[in-house]
Amino acid sequence: MAWVSLKIEAQDNTADLISDTLMELGALSAIIEDANAETVDEQPIFGEPGDPPPGIWQQNLVSVLFDEGVDISQIITDLQHQTGLSGLQYTTEIIQEQDWVRATQSQFDPIKISDNLWIVPTWHSSPNPAAINIILDPGLAFGTGSHPTTHLCLAWLTRTVAAQYTVLDYGCGSGILAIAAKKLGAAHVVGTDIDTQAIQSSLYNAEQNDVLAEFYHASQYQTQEFDIVVANILSSALSVLAPALAKSCKTGGKIALSGILREQESAVSAIYAEWFTMEPPQYMESWVLLTGTKKCAP
Repeated sequence: MAWVSLKIEAQDNTADLISDTLMELGALSAIIEDANAETVDEQPIFGEPGDPPPGIWQQNLVSVLFDEGVDISQIITDLQHQTGLSGLQYTTEIIQEQDWVRATQSQFDPIKISDNLWIVPTWHSSPNPAAINIILDPGLAFGTGSHPTTHLCLAWLTRTVAAQYTVLDYGCGSGILAIAAKKLGAAHVVGTDIDTQAIQSSLYNAEQNDVLAEFYHASQYQTQEFDIVVANILSSALSVLAPALAKSCKTGGKIALSGILREQESAVSAIYAEWFTMEPPQYMESWVLLTGTKKCAP
């Protein structure tokens, strides 16, 4: 058995209409994605407590699945007729049936962060049982250790966390950074995120790793001061949140910021230089880790 994947370019004011109409025309599933994802033009969709709900991207891809054998040309004709749209740009691909569980698992092997820190999916054994091993499967929340931004933050934590330190993981996603900090010996760890699913994932993953850490939805998080603040989120969010993250870091404390592309490095670093003595950036592929030490108040 196979399926036909149809991807159609859409604007912010047509994506929902196209998606809904394709479902009426027999699509088995439909999702809307940022057409510029993982590029310098990626458009952040995020919200903070008290802000309006997130919207939709300006440039989108509507991705749908149909049963094999469907007449895509007729589908496009019917779509344009029912929506009044014309000149739609699209691509198609045949998706073969396979063991999706095994196919997904095959993409995730244990990840070495350092000799002493590994990220290990539950279907693997650790290559180094004597190391600190974080047991973590891919899930709905961001953070498996495979992305360069997560890898950069984890490696930095291995060099920075000390036994007496307190740590804030802002935008905790899967909880991987908070869990790593606790396993590396931090005294107290807190994670927060705007996504309820992220908090649920973090709590579950902490339990799977026998780690005691606190996780709060951002609307319930009460600002505290920490020895270490780490935030692996989009650069636009980092820019907006700079005063809040600076307030959460003790004088003399450390901050680590990732989710930043090389082209965005200077702008983000300049913003945080108001509160932090910034250190040389660290790079992995097209991504940057910015770190700094909190200055004394003037």
